[in-house]
Amino acid sequence: KEEPNISFWDTQICVQRELQKATSNFTKLLGQGAFGPVYKADMSSGEILAVKVLANNSKQGEKEFQNEVLLLGRLHHRNLVNLVGYCAEKGQHILLYAYMPNGSLASHLYGEKSAPLRWDFRVNIALDVARGLEYLHDGAVPPVVHRDIKSPNILLDQSMHARVADFGLSREEMLTRNGANIRGTYGYLDPEYVSSRSFTKKSDVYSYGVLLFELIAGRNPQQGLMEYVELAAINADGKTGWEEIADSRLEGAFDVEELNDMAAAAYKCVSRVSRKRPSMRDVVQALIRVAKHSHSSRNHHGRRLPPGRTDDESVDLEASEDQSSASGHQRQESVGSVSELPDV
Repeated sequence: KEEPNISFWDTQICVQRELQKATSNFTKLLGQGAFGPVYKADMSSGEILAVKVLANNSKQGEKEFQNEVLLLGRLHHRNLVNLVGYCAEKGQHILLYAYMPNGSLASHLYGEKSAPLRWDFRVNIALDVARGLEYLHDGAVPPVVHRDIKSPNILLDQSMHARVADFGLSREEMLTRNGANIRGTYGYLDPEYVSSRSFTKKSDVYSYGVLLFELIAGRNPQQGLMEYVELAAINADGKTGWEEIADSRLEGAFDVEELNDMAAAAYKCVSRVSRKRPSMRDVVQALIRVAKHSHSSRNHHGRRLPPGRTDDESVDLEASEDQSSASGHQRQESVGSVSELPDV
C-alpha cells in the first residue's frame, strides 16, 4: 500500500473526534514514547497513520511538539519518517505520521517474537539511516542535527526501508551549542558533548557509530555494547578481526569482509575525538561499497531479496549520490573503501 499522499499544511487543522474514531477511542496502542503513547489510526479515507499523543502536563513535550512540527514541515527525504499533519486543540497536542508497518529496528533486534534480522537487512538498514543523516547534515538548509539516534528511533516501512524518526530533540546546527542540560539517550551520547555541552554533526556521527555496532553485535549500550567493542578492538587492527562481536543469532550467516568493513567504519565514528570522526557523506560512500558487495553476493548465491523489494530497488546504490547533488552541495571524491575514511 502506498504511503499517504497528504499535504502537510492541508492536514494541520484536524479534528480530534475524527482521530477518536480512527483509533477506536485511542485504544489501538502501537507503543509508548518518552512524551506519550503512539496509536494506530485507520482513517476513513483508507490511509493508515501513526498518531503520537503528547502528555498534557509535559512542558518539555510541548516544546518537542513545536520543534518536530517546525522541522519536519520542511524536511523531506525517503529515509526520514513523514509527518503528515498535527492537531493542537483544547490543550491536546497530536502528531500524525505515515504508518511504518514493520515497527522499530529495536523490536527486530531484541523482540522475543522476532526472527533474527538477516545480515543483508542489516547492511541495507545501515545505509538507509546513513543516507537520512547525510541529508540532515548536508542537504537540509540550514543543516539539522538529530541528537537522538538510537535503534528505537529507526522505523521500518513495508519494504524494510529504514526511516529516521523522533525529531523532538533535533535542532538546526547553529542552535545546538552550549545547552545547559544534557539531552539524549545514555550509551549513544558523544563523550565530547557530555563534557562540553556542545552538540554538533559529529555528535550524530558518534551515535550512528554506536547504532552500527548495535546492528553488528545485536546488543544495545545498556547491555554493555561499547565495552564489548573495546575488548574486541584490542584484538583487531581496526580493519579486520571483528567477527567475534557478530550477533550470535546470525549463526555465522554473514560475510566476514562486509562485517569487518562495517565495523571499521563504526569504530571511526565512535572515536572519542570528534575531529577524527568521518562525515556522514564519507560514511555513506563506505557503506555503498559494503552494500554493493552484499548485493552481488546475494545474486551470486541466489538468496532471496528483502520482502517488498524488487531486484532494482533492493540496494538502490546510486540514490544517495543523486540526492546529494540535488541538494546543491558539491560531493567530495567518493572513498574507495572503509579504510579510506578520514583519520584526521
